[in-house]
Amino acid sequence: MLVSLHVKNFAIIDELEVYFKDHLNILTGETGAGKSIIIGSINAALGAKVSKDILRSGADYALIELVFETKDEGIQRTMEEMDLPWEDGMIIVSRKIKAGKSIFKINGETVTIATVSFIAGLLIDIHGQHEHQSLLHKAKHLEIVDRFAKDEIGTLKEELEQSYHLYSRLKQEYEDAIIDEDRRLREISFLEYEVNEIQNAQLVLGEDEELEAAYKKLSNANTIAEGMQAVHQLTGYEASAAGDTMGRALKQLMKIVEYDERLQGILNQATDIENLLNDFNKDLSQYISDMDNPEEELDEVAKRLDLINHLKSKYGGSIDHIIKYKEECEIKLEKYQDYDAYLRKLKASLKDAEEQLKELCERLSKIRKKEAKTLTKEIREALISLNFLDVRFEMIFEQNKNYTSNGYDDAEFIISTNPGEPLRPLAKVASGGELSRIMLGIKSILAQKDDIATMIFDEIDTGISGRTAQKVSEQLAKIAKHHQIICITHLAQIAAMADSHYRIEKNTDGHSTQTQIKELSKEESIEELSRILGGAEITERVIESAKEMKELANSAKKHML
Repeated sequence: MLVSLHVKNFAIIDELEVYFKDHLNILTGETGAGKSIIIGSINAALGAKVSKDILRSGADYALIELVFETKDEGIQRTMEEMDLPWEDGMIIVSRKIKAGKSIFKINGETVTIATVSFIAGLLIDIHGQHEHQSLLHKAKHLEIVDRFAKDEIGTLKEELEQSYHLYSRLKQEYEDAIIDEDRRLREISFLEYEVNEIQNAQLVLGEDEELEAAYKKLSNANTIAEGMQAVHQLTGYEASAAGDTMGRALKQLMKIVEYDERLQGILNQATDIENLLNDFNKDLSQYISDMDNPEEELDEVAKRLDLINHLKSKYGGSIDHIIKYKEECEIKLEKYQDYDAYLRKLKASLKDAEEQLKELCERLSKIRKKEAKTLTKEIREALISLNFLDVRFEMIFEQNKNYTSNGYDDAEFIISTNPGEPLRPLAKVASGGELSRIMLGIKSILAQKDDIATMIFDEIDTGISGRTAQKVSEQLAKIAKHHQIICITHLAQIAAMADSHYRIEKNTDGHSTQTQIKELSKEESIEELSRILGGAEITERVIESAKEMKELANSAKKHML
């Protein structure tokens, strides 16, 4: 369940913290008090987009923090698999918004928005103000059936999606492979030319780097030769050069070493130095000798580099890419050279892929149709409890001409709300208020299937009143027996059902405006119900009506137990 919400510097909220309870939490307040901002802050914490001006005026950042508590072992396993901290069933989700950037955290660990959205999907279900409008789209209907049938479906949809991608790839390859004989021969000729051009180059991985190093050396051969000659003069055996000087120093040491045994160590070092100089000068002479006539070698290196760079410009930016391109061409060439066999094999693979896809689609469709009968029956019963007295509610299935990654079903809910009227699509029958109740009915059924503990309803009472509002309140209370419900409402019938009642107020000091939220006592809840019932003037009769409404609501909840 959602334990608490902490918001700072968000829209007209300076700072507030609210602790929610189990069962039915009702939020009420005057129009414009900021009720939707409260729900908006929860949505924002869970990854919803926010406007650039969402920061409270004068603030550097906004912060929203949600604290959830759960004992669900599946959620714990998911957290551990995602390497997220887990302590005593507490999950703290936060979002800090600053200068157009957001930082999301779960239990103090910085995470991506995708991770937050995924974890949120396991913890909470938010019914937005206009979500019932999604029922006007048939795709939503199939999504609802799949959610209801998720245990029966299992991993079938994932298997179907993989099968569809394989089928689509093979189908596209087959369509691309259908060419006439002239084009096939042209393709063969072109591929043979490219393969031969690359093959004749006899490329070796890494040789371009070696050639570039050689080109750098050879193109600077004169500079290198002059420098090496200078080094050789300084270290060689001409008068005053290092080799000559070291040789004379060694002779002097050899003359005097017999007078002091400690000089033997110095003599040994001098000998080593002279030997090193001898070796150094030999290597130096060899290097200078090897650099004779570099022009011819430079020309060969330049030509080889030009060839490689030419191939790079045509077939890829590296020798590795060129070789891989050649291998791809050879595969294509083999296909075109034995074209009939290639087509037969490809056609057989496509047929197998289509048969597998068809079989998976049939299995999924069969499950959907079976579960849809149960679902629509339960939704109809829920709708009757929501004051649709003579309602019929069913689902029709048609088969799309083409396969999709979601199967081949084209399904739609149909409804009749009055006796004698034919079943028709929701978009052609239901009003806004009716759609809202239908969505509530669907949510109440799905709530029995889902493990999600918390459900939020933002103004589920759109377009309803009177007896219907009473029925909606009873349905919310019924769901709240096994789920935490947080509901924003304008209707007294729904507010009276609250197990915990909160009032949202907007206050101003003449300079700034801020939204606050307060949990109401029993007496304060009666006052708030009176305000909703009485409007501008709250009389004793209105207060008595509010008390009676609360008593009736409590009595109704007891009968639900």
